[in-house]
Amino acid sequence: MRQLSLPLNILNTQPKKTSQFQEILKTLNMTNSPGWPDKFGELIHNWCAKKSYSPIKTLSLFTGGGGLDIAFHDCGFQIIKMLELEPKYIKTLETNSQPGKYLENSQPICINIRDYFPSPELEIDFIIGGPPCQTFSAAGRRASGVPGTNDTRGKLFLEYVRILKKLQPKGFLFENVYGIIGAENGKAWQTIQTAFQEAGYTIYYRILDAADYGVPQHRERLFIVGLKTGNYLFPAPTHGPDSIDEEPFYTALAAVKDINISEKNLEIKGKYGHLLTDIPPGLNYSFYTDKMGHPQPIFSWRSKFSDFLYKADPEMPVRTIKAQGGQYTGPFSWENRRFSIAELKRLQTFPDAYEIVGNRSVCIEQIGNSVPPQLGRILALSILEQVMGVKLPFSMQYLSPTQKLGFRQRKRQLTKRYAEKAEEAIAKLSTKSLEKLQTVSLSINSYPNQRNIEKFLSTDFGWHDLPKSNSVKIYLNYDLQSNCWLIDAGKSQLRDKKNQYSIDIIPSANFPDWVLNTERVKLIAYDWDLEVFTGLWKAFEEKLRQITGKADLVQLSGYYQYQPKIKITMNFSRELDTNSIWRVVESIIKGVGVKTQLSTQQLAFLWGVNTEDIFQYLQCLRKIGYEVRNHNTNPQIIPGEYLIPYTFPTLNPQSVQLRKNLAEGNE
Repeated sequence: MRQLSLPLNILNTQPKKTSQFQEILKTLNMTNSPGWPDKFGELIHNWCAKKSYSPIKTLSLFTGGGGLDIAFHDCGFQIIKMLELEPKYIKTLETNSQPGKYLENSQPICINIRDYFPSPELEIDFIIGGPPCQTFSAAGRRASGVPGTNDTRGKLFLEYVRILKKLQPKGFLFENVYGIIGAENGKAWQTIQTAFQEAGYTIYYRILDAADYGVPQHRERLFIVGLKTGNYLFPAPTHGPDSIDEEPFYTALAAVKDINISEKNLEIKGKYGHLLTDIPPGLNYSFYTDKMGHPQPIFSWRSKFSDFLYKADPEMPVRTIKAQGGQYTGPFSWENRRFSIAELKRLQTFPDAYEIVGNRSVCIEQIGNSVPPQLGRILALSILEQVMGVKLPFSMQYLSPTQKLGFRQRKRQLTKRYAEKAEEAIAKLSTKSLEKLQTVSLSINSYPNQRNIEKFLSTDFGWHDLPKSNSVKIYLNYDLQSNCWLIDAGKSQLRDKKNQYSIDIIPSANFPDWVLNTERVKLIAYDWDLEVFTGLWKAFEEKLRQITGKADLVQLSGYYQYQPKIKITMNFSRELDTNSIWRVVESIIKGVGVKTQLSTQQLAFLWGVNTEDIFQYLQCLRKIGYEVRNHNTNPQIIPGEYLIPYTFPTLNPQSVQLRKNLAEGNE
């Protein structure tokens, strides 16, 4: 049942003349200085500790880093057990549940929820938590195309329901990405609602933005409150335009400005690190696109995730902090560096005193996967008052069943605002800044015919003018004309034998206006060595970058989940063996077995090769530069399946995939 259609009768749904947030601060005798959510949690916890109501015994499922647990603990709920599958997250929970620590007396349990069968003697009043969201998230869909409940992880909510049926608590709070509502054309959402209702619970749900509740981060998530009896209304925003008296957002700068940075290695290096400097705060890689009007565009529009090279705006909450990402995944500081872990904790409203255990990437996983504690506190207080019947020391305001929030509309307004900022920044670009890009578009006349050019391909797919350790020498000829770019490659300078295969690249029918000032591109190989195949693509990519300014082949073709802007064909000089890597490469270039998750059996059928050889072929594809994803490289992908995003090799020395193992044994 959707809250917006329920006739609930709870007081305080009408706006008051005074700010709810300011009233709370006054009641608690505190100010909104940097890090104020910590003080808020401390004072609420102290107030709850003095009350005489019975302990609210709470079970935490899919605990992660403990964001919801912090929130409910602060609001007087007694966290009995915390169930978490990942040992690396359990270390954080164990550290913070020690005597004198934040979650003292809570019991972390490292267990697969499918193996958890609560004791009949266990009495639980409330359950909190939400299963992993990759199967429903936008990032998950873009990384793997995971179809909601068709993935085994998408069925974890059934384990949640099983435990609800067993323990029969008064209620529960379930959190997940809002994509769950539209997954499988709404079928997944209907299945979830029905399962909760059959367990005996009336459910109320809303999509909330964390920034509306005092979190310096825009983070839209679905929250479901299920109750055995009674009614529930979601709390009204405490911050932003939808709050009473439009209390200003808690900005990123206000949250982190008093933090002393001690963490090392926060600079952004690599292929694109230098680009961050010119990006205006609030924008991302799109600053360097034709769409934004950049004079030397490097990227295609919508060819990257929205957090790629995203620089936070200090005067606004940051965009959603992601649990996983590459070296160019924001938010980055407006000081052109990475945020420290201490700053990221503030941006997620984790208490300064709460210790998140692990290296930087593990810490970010826990922060990015958590419900921001300050949002959790407001929800916990609303449940404490409405469900548990505890009178709070201040008046809580609630959203009426028909009241709508405006964060989606504001997002569109922000898009327009940042487009204007981009236009202003581009107008101010100095000649020096443009020269730094080293991507000035040049005429093909600047590149006359070149013969017997020596290049060196390294094992990490670097493309060099001089030999490197373990590099392979490749000889190239270039003939760049307005009707055709002709590039040929071989392991020797001699071209006295027939070419072995050729690759033709032309613009797709729906994208006739490509950026190349030629009608087509032809790549010719004079040797069967796989390094020559990779070298041809590297040579083409190098000329593409030099002459057009495009960063890589992906920017020419477009992101893999969109219709490709180029068409590629491959022709061989002889008939291919039935079971060979070249048959696989030919299929991939045709687009067969690409852009979707497939099992080894499906790939073998599509490529016409033996199933038992598939993993060997996949490893070989990675060795020649193809990106191959599976559950070990991208956890969003269903175990046992593989995804090849592009029909051409894309790996380079900065590729995150190079640091990940395909690891057949873990499939």
